[in-house]
Amino acid sequence: MSTEALIFSSILVVIPIFISYKDKLNIGKDIIVSVARAIIQLIIVGYLLNFIFGLENPIYTIMLILVMIFIAALNTKKKGDSIENQIVISFVSILIGTSITMTILILSNAIKFKASDVIPVAGMIISNSMVAIILSYRNLNTSFKERKEAVEVKLSLGADIKEASRDIIRESIKLSIMPTIDSAKTLGIVSLPGMMTGLILGGTSPIVAVKFQIMVTFMILSSASISTMISTYLTYKTFFNKRKQLKDSSKYIL
Repeated sequence: MSTEALIFSSILVVIPIFISYKDKLNIGKDIIVSVARAIIQLIIVGYLLNFIFGLENPIYTIMLILVMIFIAALNTKKKGDSIENQIVISFVSILIGTSITMTILILSNAIKFKASDVIPVAGMIISNSMVAIILSYRNLNTSFKERKEAVEVKLSLGADIKEASRDIIRESIKLSIMPTIDSAKTLGIVSLPGMMTGLILGGTSPIVAVKFQIMVTFMILSSASISTMISTYLTYKTFFNKRKQLKDSSKYIL
């Protein structure tokens, strides 16, 4: 794609900005800021990846992936969250989910252990795991506030904190993974995913592109599930104090 074509395609961004201005949606500024950030970030990442790809040094590749995981963990911390050690929990969860998934992909020879293969795939794994974890945290915060009495009744009847929280844990894991599952259900029917579309546009056979997309679907489902389960089981305990009582519910957010 030429630079001129890319600049011309920016006209597409003007459409939602115009609609926002016309209907007074007040999202025009957010759209401009998000697009500007995306452009700057992508340009920086483009030059950085070009540099790392040229080095072909596994140490730099691993370091970049760790930085990506750390940034994703930071992004799971939303303003007002009261979860203790949230960033640490997110980092460990995403790291484990990513490590397991990447190890299987490399050992199965689905991808090669080189920067040009590992970094893009790791990026997809990390971003989807991050989104799933954020959804889990949101439901945990909401559920422990709304079901405070039900949890305390179970505790008063002798249940431990895990048993008292079981329904909330299951619901949080399920709700965080369902968007990924629902997305997988419509692949090839409603949408042609980005990776598959990119390969086809690049001249790759549609059959080969489909194989890669199936691999991507497997890895996203796996990593999102593993990361969410780990983070949820590590997080629910933070809603209780040392006496195994629910903490002040006023600290929880919706």
